[in-house]
Amino acid sequence: MNIVIVGSGIAGVTFAEKYRALSPDAEIVLVTCEHDGYYSRPLLSRGFTKTDIEQSIILKGFEKLRENNIDVIAGSEVTAIDRNAKTIAIDGPGQEKSLSYDKLILAQGSAAFVPPPFRPFEKLFFSLNSLVDLKAMRKFRQPFLSQNKHPHWAVIGGGLIGCEVASDLAVAGDKVTVYHAMDRLMERQLVAEDSASLLGVLQSSGIAVLFNQAVHGIVEEGGKMCVETDVNTEFDAVIVACGFKPRTELAQQAGLDVGRGIKVNPYLQTSDEAIFAVGDAAELPDGKLYAYILPIRSQALWLANYLAGQEQVAWSPAPFSTKAKVHGFEAGHPYNL
Repeated sequence: MNIVIVGSGIAGVTFAEKYRALSPDAEIVLVTCEHDGYYSRPLLSRGFTKTDIEQSIILKGFEKLRENNIDVIAGSEVTAIDRNAKTIAIDGPGQEKSLSYDKLILAQGSAAFVPPPFRPFEKLFFSLNSLVDLKAMRKFRQPFLSQNKHPHWAVIGGGLIGCEVASDLAVAGDKVTVYHAMDRLMERQLVAEDSASLLGVLQSSGIAVLFNQAVHGIVEEGGKMCVETDVNTEFDAVIVACGFKPRTELAQQAGLDVGRGIKVNPYLQTSDEAIFAVGDAAELPDGKLYAYILPIRSQALWLANYLAGQEQVAWSPAPFSTKAKVHGFEAGHPYNL
C-alpha cells in the first residue's frame, strides 16, 4: 500500500505513526509546508510567557519520523490532485514534482479566518495559526523588550483564540485591548455567567475589553496601526483572531464534495473512494467539524486501524471536553462544543 498524507499536524502525524506500526511494509509519505517539525498548535497561544517556546513547542522533529521509515517532504505545498492518475503535484525546493498514491489522506487542518472586510489590510496585522506566525510576532516584540518597553496590541476577536492570546500577552507584560463584535466573550463556548467571569479575569490582567465593536478597517499611520471604529485608536500592532477556516481549497479544486469542510462519510472517506480526510477540515455527515485535539487524534487512530483492516465499525466521537488556556480562568459550567 502506498499512502500519501498531506499535513503534519496531530491528524497527519498520528495517522502516519499508527499506520506504520500496523503496516511495516507500507510506503508512507508525508508532505508538509512546515519546516520546524511536528509541534503542538495549542501551545501557540502560550507563546509569550514561555521563553523557550520555539524549542519546547516541537514535539518531534521530522528526522524522528524519517527514522521510523516515514518519508517526510518538508517545506512543500501540494498544488493539485489528479484523481484519475492517482497523483499529487508538489511545489517545493529540490523535491519530487509528482507523487503517486493508493490512498491519499488530507490532514491539512485549518487556516485563520479573516473576515472579508479585513482582507484588504492583511499586510497590516498578525494572525496566530502556526509556528511561523508565532515567530513573526515574537520577532516584532523583541525590539520593544530590548529597550525595556512593551508593545500595545489590539486583538480583534473575543472568542477562544482571541482571549487566549490576549491573556498570554498581558501576563507577559504587554498592553492589550480586545475588540469584540458581540456583547460577551466566548459566546459560542461559554454560558453568560462564565463569560462575565472571564471578563473579570482579563480585566484584572490589565486588558481593556470593548464590546459591540464594528471595526471598519486598519490603517498604518506614522509607524502605528490605527483601528478604525466610531473612533480611531493607535496601537503598535494588531492581531485578528476571528476563528478558523478549514482548508478545503485543494479538495475543491480536485472536484471533491465540500461544504464547511471536506465532506466525508462515517468512514472518513471523501466522495473519492481513494481519498480520506481527517482532522479540522473533515466535515462529518451531520455537518459537524471536530476541531479539538481528542477527537482529531481519535479520527487519526481509527483511520489507521480501518485502512490496515483492523477496524470495521464507523468512526464516532467519544465524549470529550475542552477549556480555554486563559491565565487564572476556570469555567464553572461545561463548554458548548
